[in-house]
Amino acid sequence: MELQFTGLDWGIFALYLLVLAASAWYFSQSDARDSRDYFLARNSMPMWMVAISTLATTQSAATFLGGPDLGYRGDLTYLFTNVGAVIAAVIVARHLIPRFYANRVTTVYELLQSRFGERAKHRAGGIYLLGRVFASGARLYMAAIAVSMILFNDIAAHHVVTAVILLSAAGLLQTLIGGVRSVIQSDVVQCGVYVSAAIAVVAVLLWQIPADLGQIVAALASPSDGSTSKLTLVDTSWDLGDPFNLWATLTGFVLLNIAAFGLDQDVTQRVLTCKTPRDGARAVLYSVVMVVPVMAVFMGIGLLLHIFYQSPELMAGASVSEPSGGDVTVFMHYVLHEMPAGLRGLVTIGVIAAALSTLNSSLNSMASVLTEDLYRHWLNQRKVQKTAAHFVRAGRWGMAIVAGTLGGMAILCFYWQQMSDLPLITFALSVMVFAYSGLLGVFFTALFTGRGNASSVGWALAVGFLVTLLQQPWMITPLTGTDEPFVIAFPWQLCLGTLVSFAVCNLGKPSPEIAENDTTISNQTTVNG
Repeated sequence: MELQFTGLDWGIFALYLLVLAASAWYFSQSDARDSRDYFLARNSMPMWMVAISTLATTQSAATFLGGPDLGYRGDLTYLFTNVGAVIAAVIVARHLIPRFYANRVTTVYELLQSRFGERAKHRAGGIYLLGRVFASGARLYMAAIAVSMILFNDIAAHHVVTAVILLSAAGLLQTLIGGVRSVIQSDVVQCGVYVSAAIAVVAVLLWQIPADLGQIVAALASPSDGSTSKLTLVDTSWDLGDPFNLWATLTGFVLLNIAAFGLDQDVTQRVLTCKTPRDGARAVLYSVVMVVPVMAVFMGIGLLLHIFYQSPELMAGASVSEPSGGDVTVFMHYVLHEMPAGLRGLVTIGVIAAALSTLNSSLNSMASVLTEDLYRHWLNQRKVQKTAAHFVRAGRWGMAIVAGTLGGMAILCFYWQQMSDLPLITFALSVMVFAYSGLLGVFFTALFTGRGNASSVGWALAVGFLVTLLQQPWMITPLTGTDEPFVIAFPWQLCLGTLVSFAVCNLGKPSPEIAENDTTISNQTTVNG
């Protein structure tokens, strides 16, 4: 592949790096006084800013690269799965956010302490860290392959490693000093950059395709290869291998988004920076509403790319080079070969902005769990007293450790995704199931039953992870000897893992003191709500 970047593209890229450095310096001017300020901004962030930050956190380079890839390969059924996100956001706003504020938690796993004891909080925090390493490492890898293609003209392993290091360092420098306050503020900037880049791509494609909108819509509704309409929004077929049909949307995607918005410290930490529970709930709901048009833009790019490459009758004989097997996604092939000079640089910074908005969130949220749930507990057990400033420094060291760990996982994902052969966005979503299965089972037990204890929580988290692991094709094949095993899609894997985890957690009998304490907190939450 011949590199197609021009001086103008590199100039735009350099300008973005300058803006990135300047914003990192500006947003880090307010130094945190203690860990609550560093990780929660003392509940002082505006609701609208938190909503945009939540949107940016839930999206990533997987959205920027994977959304067009899905639109090109398939139809719009993934867009419909946001119905599951809306249902989940309502449940989280009603049942979880008020309890988080009532307990004044720094991490969401502190809620389990009042219900199951301190050991349960540490185990949940640990499984979150493990699952977040999987998920955030996968997203960092996807950004790295795009950066590698741009900087080095290939996706050779050593070049992908270099790109991973560059992105990890950029994310760390942007968030190290100011904590979550600088993360949220920079997320607003990054979200504006990558959404603007996506809209620019749509405009360029509409300009490059010599057909009117009516002809484009007709061609998408009746593809020339005889396949089904690419404008299909709802798939009512019953197929356990399809992750985006109606039934998966109303089950697995509801669970996936309950976990993402209510149990994943990555997202929930943003919500907890709002001034009141009402503002936190509104931030979640608004972020879900904003996801729909943003995702529609990215999938629209994929639909237009299908016209660009697969509908010669609408291209008036224009000569375009079709994507080859060596290209990671059709979108990156288009960016590097067909986009006008200057806009390639804009799209490149869009990919990086999407990656950093998610990476920054992961660094801060994972450091908060390491510091508040694990390190502080370790000091308390040894009766060691430390100053507020010490825990801020510990949080920064935690970020550095997390950055290195995510970089290592991103490198591992380089080989994992090639083995799984999944589309990028499907791969990114599926790796989240490893942690979410156990967390959902445990939190559902805490919220809706009177059962469970610290031991059953530990077993439930482990079983949720194990059930998900055993459903992966690369595990089924060596265990069964079947070369082409039947594999259910990740929403159904999440349903099964959650069900088994919930059953295991309910095997534990609660201690009377903890059950009484939980009843008191529930009553306080009802009164405050």
